[in-house]
Amino acid sequence: MSESNYLQRLVDKAAKNVKTIVLPEGEDLRVLEAAHIINQKKAAKLIVLGDENQVKSDCEKNGWDFDGVEIVNPNNSPKLQSYADMLFELRKDKGMTPEQALATAKDANYFGVLMVKNKDADGMVSGANHSTADTVRPALQIVKSKKKGKVVSSCFILIADGEEYILSDCAININPTDVEMADIAMDSAESAISFGIKPRVAMLSYSTYGSGKGESVDKVASATKIAKGYLETDEYKDLGIELDGELQVDAALDDVVAKKKAPASKVAGKANVLIFPNIDAGNIGYKLLQRLGHCEAYGPMLQGLNAPINDLSRGALVEDIVGTIAITSLQAK
Repeated sequence: MSESNYLQRLVDKAAKNVKTIVLPEGEDLRVLEAAHIINQKKAAKLIVLGDENQVKSDCEKNGWDFDGVEIVNPNNSPKLQSYADMLFELRKDKGMTPEQALATAKDANYFGVLMVKNKDADGMVSGANHSTADTVRPALQIVKSKKKGKVVSSCFILIADGEEYILSDCAININPTDVEMADIAMDSAESAISFGIKPRVAMLSYSTYGSGKGESVDKVASATKIAKGYLETDEYKDLGIELDGELQVDAALDDVVAKKKAPASKVAGKANVLIFPNIDAGNIGYKLLQRLGHCEAYGPMLQGLNAPINDLSRGALVEDIVGTIAITSLQAK
């Protein structure tokens, strides 16, 4: 694995305050290699879910160090029944039976989230072999949203020319409303703060300050107004968040363009938190930057939950998984 300077810093930070992270996909060699790297650097205490004999065999074949890594098979775990009982209590009002709860608790993603709910782990990383929905569903049902009525969203950390950016939402909300987009902006700003980034939030559009017309432009302009209203509340007013929109991405990132299109803006030309108007723009945008721009991208990290449950792209590289484990540990801190 080629380790970038940024990835090394992430792992080093995580090693200063070790947290317990559960990895439900013990059948995936990328996950096992990432676990080996994290374990060697003592950046997290790891729990890998899967068949113990198979996991140990895969590690021995590849020379991976799993000394100190806990391997748990959900199907025969001593805690399976207590987790199933917890799940039943959480879901019985939705019609779940005890038998269904037991069967569901054996699913690795559900088992992992139940570990987090029971405080047997501080966070979870999954998605190398599962869809985003497979990771998000148990998180929403068990760990649940931090703020009632607010959307759960996702963000990526993207590294371009050594600079850190937060991109959101690229994975969860297909076409957020203006209120949802404003909520996503606030959660993304808080994520930036948790990673040590001073947030300068750009609400992105194909228009800058009304230069273009259309329903999407109106939505982003409205979302910007709502978000600026949030910034005046006690919850956000002292966090040092700067936010502006609607802004085209060149105006948001390029100081020369910003001076022409939005000369009075405190964000234009200096944005480091980019809020997309829909999932098409966000998902296409980050993947273009990653594949053609050769930027590092870590995530998606879920935002707005009561504990860090983070998703991986099914095309994730080993270094992506290492970075996401480290980030999840930092979020748990």
